[in-house]
Amino acid sequence: MSITASMVKELREITGAGMMECKKALVETDGNLEVAIENMRKSGAAKAAKKSGRVAADGIIKVATSGDNKTAVLVEVNCETDFVAKDENFLAFTDAVIQAALDNKAENVDALMAAEVGGKSLEQARTDLVAKIGENVQVRRVQLIQSTDGQVGTYSHGKNIGVVVSASGADEDLIKDIAMHVAAANPEYISEAQVPAAQLEKEKEILIAQAQDSGKPAEIIEKMVGGRIRKYLAEITLKGQPFVKDPDVTVEKLLSAKNADVIEFVRFEVGEGIEKKVDNFVEEVMAQARGN
Repeated sequence: MSITASMVKELREITGAGMMECKKALVETDGNLEVAIENMRKSGAAKAAKKSGRVAADGIIKVATSGDNKTAVLVEVNCETDFVAKDENFLAFTDAVIQAALDNKAENVDALMAAEVGGKSLEQARTDLVAKIGENVQVRRVQLIQSTDGQVGTYSHGKNIGVVVSASGADEDLIKDIAMHVAAANPEYISEAQVPAAQLEKEKEILIAQAQDSGKPAEIIEKMVGGRIRKYLAEITLKGQPFVKDPDVTVEKLLSAKNADVIEFVRFEVGEGIEKKVDNFVEEVMAQARGN
């Protein structure tokens, strides 16, 4: 059967593969489009598997809320380069991921990737995308936040940071301000009561050791450590931090003035905790010069 240019064009539009690859697939199947697509998907899946071991530390954070502001989801979708993070195919996939997460109230990645979108699972859509764009793509994490005693609010800083805050007694503007603060200041806990005793004790030991090196009397050291602990707690807790839009007021005072309180917050930042491979080209050249 003669393979026409229109047949190749149609297969390219469906698969996103290269012209020569599409023509070859059609020749091998004697022009059978459906079989060619199936074979290319199998081939694409193999390519995706090879790419799955590569570090995907770039990407995007997506945030979505329900119409009643009672439910919100955060997802992180990773790729290998900033170039792909701006690609329309990648962005379309992330839109599908966040919508599926919200629609299904997904609580973990496995459940999310099993969700069907457009007649196939998100996992299959991911595999197809990897084959099409030639980079590893991973849905790294998803977080579901549901508020029964208040409402949720969100803030996104570009594609890199997303925050969801659940609060009671707060209006939409206040929750957004708190979410913006969390994005900027990155607190670890809401209040001092949430700080684990072991973490606090470890910090005290470090501060005491530092203070003892000063040679000051024990009573002075005790005061020094007490002051530094208070400063440390203020730095790592949301309520203890100066509010980013008005540093003269702590977040705790801001909430108190509005008769509001924060129930929960979640902050995602692209690539946090992922160890990126750093190529040392000087070492590489030296190794080659040494014959290693």
